[in-house]
Amino acid sequence: MTDTPLPPAPLSRPIVAGIVTALVGVTSTFAVVLTALDAVGATPGQAASGLLALCVTMGVASIALAWRYRMPITVAWSTPGAAVLAATGAVEGGWPAAVGAFLVTAALILLTAAWPQLGRLIARIPPSIAQAMLAGVLLPLCLAPIGGLVANPWEVAPILLAWLVCMRLAPRWAAPVAFAVAAVIVGVHVAVRGGGLDPAALVPRIELTMPTFTLGSIVGLALPLFLVTMASQNVPGVAIMRSFGYTVPWRASMLVTGLGSAIGAPAGGHVINLAAISAALAAAPDADPDPKRRWVAGVSTGVSAIVLGGLSAVLVGLVVVAPEAVIPAVAGVALFAAFGSAVQQAIDDPGERLPAVVTFLVAASGIAVAGVSAAFWALVAGLVVRTLLHTGRR
Repeated sequence: MTDTPLPPAPLSRPIVAGIVTALVGVTSTFAVVLTALDAVGATPGQAASGLLALCVTMGVASIALAWRYRMPITVAWSTPGAAVLAATGAVEGGWPAAVGAFLVTAALILLTAAWPQLGRLIARIPPSIAQAMLAGVLLPLCLAPIGGLVANPWEVAPILLAWLVCMRLAPRWAAPVAFAVAAVIVGVHVAVRGGGLDPAALVPRIELTMPTFTLGSIVGLALPLFLVTMASQNVPGVAIMRSFGYTVPWRASMLVTGLGSAIGAPAGGHVINLAAISAALAAAPDADPDPKRRWVAGVSTGVSAIVLGGLSAVLVGLVVVAPEAVIPAVAGVALFAAFGSAVQQAIDDPGERLPAVVTFLVAASGIAVAGVSAAFWALVAGLVVRTLLHTGRR
């Protein structure tokens, strides 16, 4: 007897996987992005424009890469990069200078495509230092739900409870469910206390900003944004795809994401990159048993991201009318897993632990020296301490 081959899975399976990938990616971390854009000086209209630009550019990039290379390559906004923006806050020159920093970041990604040695140089940064910097940047955002629970317990507690229950039953949907509960809380809050937004403000639109370039924004914003995006998104994204049997075209990916970031920057988008956290949703066997058909999930992810971009103004509207501490709580719980992973990788090697601790503490301090953010000084401090401790040793 010979085994009868199983019939192929319906094409709807990778399509649904792509929709789920986009839904999880957008709804779980959009609050982090909006918090970041607000921190560096964006108005609600500019933040909505930035969210729309990010959804469209990462959607188009996903479609282009998945279609061209027949791989489930997905592109996302940089959540760790958004955390860097939120931790850094306003820079000299305000929002136009932040937009200038976004353009410089895009230029550095394009330079990585043209000069692969730059990517190799970034990869040589010890993972413990890079992850410690990320953990320090994430710490204040992850503390927000705790402070919010004290400041506004009746409206923050249901969000945390929903997140915790969902982490037990369906971890993938924990952050989106927390957002859904927050949306209900915002709706009840508006219904009870009145207020609301002009319906015209809920229409998605693009607001372009003329960029300016300052030393503080380039060194203190663009450089940490580039480094954390490369070390925490692009490099791990390639590794995750490799674990599923796909060799991501590095140069093409950097070219597409760099161009997308450059196009989206004047509209307020900070940076797009290869998906890392959500990459497995489209590339794993659950998307389709046949690896050769999973590229459809990448295209579906891109189309879904563009559609979700149409809700950008609505999402900003929810943030504007939300009661105290609700949105920071949603952003915080969305980053708990990333924070835990960063801490683990930072201190995993005992020989690298002290430099990692120094990096973490400087990043978490929030200091700004000469207009340059703590993220940059954390990287410098960690590398200096590591060099002093390891020089002359085997």
